[in-house]
Amino acid sequence: MKYIPQAPPFVMIDELVSSDDTQTVCRFTITADNIFIDSKGCFAEAGLVENMAQTAAAGTGFKAAAGSEAPPVGFIGQIKSLAIYRLPVVGDTIETTITQQNQVMNAIMVLGTIRLNQEVIASAEYKIFLQP
Repeated sequence: MKYIPQAPPFVMIDELVSSDDTQTVCRFTITADNIFIDSKGCFAEAGLVENMAQTAAAGTGFKAAAGSEAPPVGFIGQIKSLAIYRLPVVGDTIETTITQQNQVMNAIMVLGTIRLNQEVIASAEYKIFLQP
């Protein structure tokens, strides 16, 4: 929680697994009370998109905390090449990897990949703008 600006019930990550200069990995277990659970018990597409964005935010927040700074606020400027192959269900634990592709001033381009039991279930490219 200390690495992301979101608050319950809008938190879509449980654990920061690792983070370095180019890659961040988080885990999230899907619960029945999540706001993105559909009528079939699936974690909806919007939840997957938000999970990738929050994983990116956790990496940025972790780096800021290491420098004794507050986590910066980021805004999604663009999502492209979004691919969702299947939706996880209640009880599943997903692992999300964000890999930084490029940074120009306050704009960061990242690739997000979500896996369920090592199977890629979603991916997207994000352009995120950090508020100075």
